[in-house]
Amino acid sequence: MDADAAGRAADLLLAARRDGRRMAALPDDCRPADAAAAYRIQNLFVERMQAEYGGEVIGYKAGCTNRGAQAQLGLTAPFAGVLLSAFCRPALAEISCRDGFMRMIEAEIAFRLGRDLPPAGAPYDAASVVPALAAALPAVEVVDSRYDDWTTAGAPHLIADNACTGFWVHGEEITDLAGLEFADHPVLVRRNGQPAERGSSANVLDNPLNVVAWLANHQAAAGRSLRAGQLLTTGTLIAVNPAERGDEVEADFGALGSVTVRFT
Repeated sequence: MDADAAGRAADLLLAARRDGRRMAALPDDCRPADAAAAYRIQNLFVERMQAEYGGEVIGYKAGCTNRGAQAQLGLTAPFAGVLLSAFCRPALAEISCRDGFMRMIEAEIAFRLGRDLPPAGAPYDAASVVPALAAALPAVEVVDSRYDDWTTAGAPHLIADNACTGFWVHGEEITDLAGLEFADHPVLVRRNGQPAERGSSANVLDNPLNVVAWLANHQAAAGRSLRAGQLLTTGTLIAVNPAERGDEVEADFGALGSVTVRFT
């Protein structure tokens, strides 16, 4: 895909987000055929969103690390997106239902890096990324998409759309990681005070530390580093499901804390 086509796709995605309208798919003349073309569009889309909404890149997300989500979307591997400060909120967060098309909820475990993970260290695994972690934190991602049917759009379209990131809400950091077990950490999601769903970190590549390693290796393959201070969110511990207008959703991660989002 040439630069003009990628730029046209990024312009269309930004206009759809800004104007609150959807599309069936990107047009044939700028439709990504593979992941490489999709990430080229994503990079330009992110640049345009920064110019439109301000803020900065504060980290990365891994999407489709949950095997249930992979099955729902017909995918077999994760993909990556960018976390932008303009769309990140601390809990307790209120998000207007006018801001986006969907209110799809994902309960996630995130990390803040205390040191770089450079390409020279790849391939990373769960054990080799642990020394780089400065903190863990609970999070809720509110997924959004510019497509009429995101479940059938296919991986290149989802990647181009910044991996369907809408808003990302995070709780307070836990810096004492020694007492936390990440391989099978539970979460309880409550809707309007009532238990609604339970999940486990085993649902994200068996362990969210594996997802941190995947993100580091993904960046390394492009010659880039994950940097100290960046936030990394590792995918949903629960099935992706919608909240309704007026709902208050709480994701309770026990010892890792909780996150509450209200949809106004």
